[in-house]
Amino acid sequence: MNRKYLPLALGLLSALTPLAAAVAAVSPEEAAQLGKTLTAVGAERAGNADGTIPEWTPSERKGALSGEYPSIPEIEAEAALFTITAKNMADYAEHLTAGHRELLTRFPDSYKMKVYPSHRTVTFPEKTQQETIKNATRAHLDGVDNPSGAYVGFPFPIPKSGAEPIWNHRVKYRGDSVRRFNNQMIVQPDGHFTLTKIVEDVKFTYYADPDAAEPQELKPGADFIRYLSETVSPPRYAGTVILVHEKAGFGTEGRSAWLYAPALKRIRRAPAVCCDNPYEGTDGHMFYDQIDMYNGVLERFTWKLVGKREIYIPYNSFRIAGPSVKYADIAAPNHVNPELPRYELHRVWVVEAENRPDQRHTFKKRRFYVDEDSWNVVAIDNYDHQDQLMQFQEGHLVPIHASLWASTIPEVIYHLNSGRYFVTSMINEDQPYDMSLEMTDRNFSAENVQKRTSK
Repeated sequence: MNRKYLPLALGLLSALTPLAAAVAAVSPEEAAQLGKTLTAVGAERAGNADGTIPEWTPSERKGALSGEYPSIPEIEAEAALFTITAKNMADYAEHLTAGHRELLTRFPDSYKMKVYPSHRTVTFPEKTQQETIKNATRAHLDGVDNPSGAYVGFPFPIPKSGAEPIWNHRVKYRGDSVRRFNNQMIVQPDGHFTLTKIVEDVKFTYYADPDAAEPQELKPGADFIRYLSETVSPPRYAGTVILVHEKAGFGTEGRSAWLYAPALKRIRRAPAVCCDNPYEGTDGHMFYDQIDMYNGVLERFTWKLVGKREIYIPYNSFRIAGPSVKYADIAAPNHVNPELPRYELHRVWVVEAENRPDQRHTFKKRRFYVDEDSWNVVAIDNYDHQDQLMQFQEGHLVPIHASLWASTIPEVIYHLNSGRYFVTSMINEDQPYDMSLEMTDRNFSAENVQKRTSK
């Protein structure tokens, strides 16, 4: 090689090396640690060195598939260890998200974070665990939206690229179906709020038949979630129905969606049910890709796996998710009532997503915090195109022991530019999740929606 080109070649090699490492396959030696030093789904089994994060101890608690709110009474009875405020936040800064630092700084007289002992009890069915171990060496991700080779479990328990933890979140185990009574509220800076009620049916087709001779593969074109929502109130939105078949793949191939509007009295294809378009009935306070913290195609961003950090995140949030708390108790001026959330120190995967120059999105950058035990996204820092923190999302995680999974109840989106915040996934004054219903593919067809709404 001509010597004058050697520095350029070395520079290119240096630039490409991190990318190659990021997408390298999991070695058999690494995969062999699953179920040993790592849990079957990829979390570090041991606690941290100073004991502030405990060893993973899966819960053996059982429960009913319907009619029960998530609860672990002995955890709910614990007292806070300490409270983080604007005055002492510098002592804990390395364990705080940018969003929490902003709330502490912006509202020094009212916002605080009560920190409790950490507990790691989230576990999954044996079949999901064993198939996740197998997925470590058989699953692949082409680009950011085309996974293949994964069956019945988390596809990437030992992630090597930024998109892989997000895929674990998107296809995390939640049983085969669930009905959720989703209550939402827009809270004004003075604490006044308006409520919307939605009933959601979800069929997790990826997990629908785990014992089949040929279980469904996570691959482009194959749907892994079917979602149906109907707005119940307020009257101006009542009767609106959204139907989604969530698939792996790019663009419209990654999602088929339909919208039924009562005024039109017909169901129609809805390609706008995507990305940073506002969800119907939220007055622009939640984008479609903010449902379940994050969902939908990944193609509008580049994804970087930053690594693991120990962060204070909402965890074992049984009180704020439970029936003893009313919606008016949650809503407070500027932020959620700080007496209700429970924060614990946990290890999270940090992923940064940058908006691609050739793709439009309201956010220029998003920083995701993904719980290592459940693969739930539990917090997101969202930045605008002037590099200012525009929104902060946090999901209050609770284990669902009845069917062995975890969910974020409720989820909060702080609109830092307007002073309002949006709370979704509340069940406090309604019914808890119902996982006992049998849902068929027919329930999730456009024809069935049109027939049902025409009565």
